[in-house]
Amino acid sequence: MGLYDREYSRETEPGFHVSAPSTLTTRLVLVTAAAYVAQLTLGVAFSANLALWSEWFSQPWRCYQLLTYGFLHDPNGIEHILINMLVLWMFGRELEHRYGKFEFAAFYLAAIVAAGAIWSVLETASGSEGVLLGASGGISAVVALFALNFPHRQVLFMFFIPMPMWVAALIGLAFDVNGAMDRSGNVAFTAHLAGALFGLLYYKFGWRLGGVFEKLPRGMPKRRPKLRVHDPDQPDDEDDLGRKVDAILEKIARQGQDSLTWNERRILEKASRRYQERRK
Repeated sequence: MGLYDREYSRETEPGFHVSAPSTLTTRLVLVTAAAYVAQLTLGVAFSANLALWSEWFSQPWRCYQLLTYGFLHDPNGIEHILINMLVLWMFGRELEHRYGKFEFAAFYLAAIVAAGAIWSVLETASGSEGVLLGASGGISAVVALFALNFPHRQVLFMFFIPMPMWVAALIGLAFDVNGAMDRSGNVAFTAHLAGALFGLLYYKFGWRLGGVFEKLPRGMPKRRPKLRVHDPDQPDDEDDLGRKVDAILEKIARQGQDSLTWNERRILEKASRRYQERRK
């Protein structure tokens, strides 16, 4: 396949197009929304089986709840899921761009598990029994990681008060600390704090978790390339440049654009110039 046969080198065809969401963050939002619809449709039994119960330790086979609870929300009010998914969509897309699709997916899911595990331990240690549902632990990790990467980014706290991201994150953290100490209401503040702690440790120690997803098989096996007639008007090194571009794009998907070296950026610029020249 030539360089200009690739998807990123094709002209956009006119008309209405339907395609899958382009970012993993959007897909996470859609999956969580689908789970919420299932909660409303299938009733209490569905939520009870997938929510995280603090005494799951006594039945280890229920450990799957450490992940599934993060896709459930309060079925008695839509505010819970709306706020969580809006925050995920606002901050998650930029983190996904920085760290890469697979790495961000691993980070978000690991944050949900870590927040649920810490909450379970603390609930059991305090002699309490409870049930946890909601993505708030993972969302807190996303907010913390965003604040650490972009501390001076201007955001709207409570959606209307402008302030630097680090200030907004500290206010939210103080609110969660106060709630955890007060232990009142139905909000799992300890899960929020656990998620924020996970985000801090991930950033501080430079953890990388996306390798788990990279090892999984993806899609159908590639077909053998079709034979084609050589075009003498195309440069002899087109195939070599195309292979390099493919490898760089795959690296961006895994590790984010910030992982590119100076030489890799030059290769992308060269491919872009060649495409622009061909269009003239």
